[in-house]
Amino acid sequence: MFNLSIYLAGLGVTITVALVTWVLSVALRNVAIVDSVWSVMFLLDAFVYLHCSGSMTPRAALLLVLVAVWAIRLAIHITLRNWGHGEDRRYQAIRTRNEPLFALKSVYLVFLLQAALAWVISLPLLGAILGTSAFGWLDIVGVGFWIVGFVFEAGADWQLMRFKANPANAGKVMDRGFWRLTRHPNYFGDFAVWWSFYLIALSAGAWWSVPGPLLMSILLMRVSGVTLLEADIGERRPQYADYIRRTNAFFPGRPRERSSEPGR
Repeated sequence: MFNLSIYLAGLGVTITVALVTWVLSVALRNVAIVDSVWSVMFLLDAFVYLHCSGSMTPRAALLLVLVAVWAIRLAIHITLRNWGHGEDRRYQAIRTRNEPLFALKSVYLVFLLQAALAWVISLPLLGAILGTSAFGWLDIVGVGFWIVGFVFEAGADWQLMRFKANPANAGKVMDRGFWRLTRHPNYFGDFAVWWSFYLIALSAGAWWSVPGPLLMSILLMRVSGVTLLEADIGERRPQYADYIRRTNAFFPGRPRERSSEPGR
């Protein structure tokens, strides 16, 4: 059953994390550090929901483990990926558009916005932890979805990291492994992970938590994920146009044959 007071406690946690990270970003002049704490917000929300619920059910324990593995792995990956590279170009563009006083504006343009989004998306975590129904087949299906999503996300991140580490691949398009099946296997993996959390919450009776995975899906496919990343990638990697013609944007599928037309 939905509990507003427990849910609001989660909001307090995400806002606190966002504000602390904002202070650090001002000192570093780098708001991209918010990406490293994004997944951590969900893990802290799960801990708060569990603490406030006052009970540790088998489903709650399972969910906590799944969230912890996903969140810690993603936080470490993003931190290592961004280390020593300065502020991401996406945030540089936001900074340019909002000067002067971007350091102050970023508290709501970046950090509080991220906190609010994370809070809404965390609804399935709340629902799964508060649910008291017996462990059922939807929980098993949810774990299966989580495994698929985690393998896609972690595997794609690892493959891309190795690809970029090879100087011979500079300027080339990654189209191997998971990236052969979809242009954004890491985003698809994230999508599957969050729908897995919803399936577990649904098994607990929390059908009302569906806005969480829906919002995450919209962000991944239409806002900060696929759409934003592909906005200018064709200018930086000319081969990407052919990659688009051959490969599904989001959901995995069999790659199409390479174009045989001249110049394509």
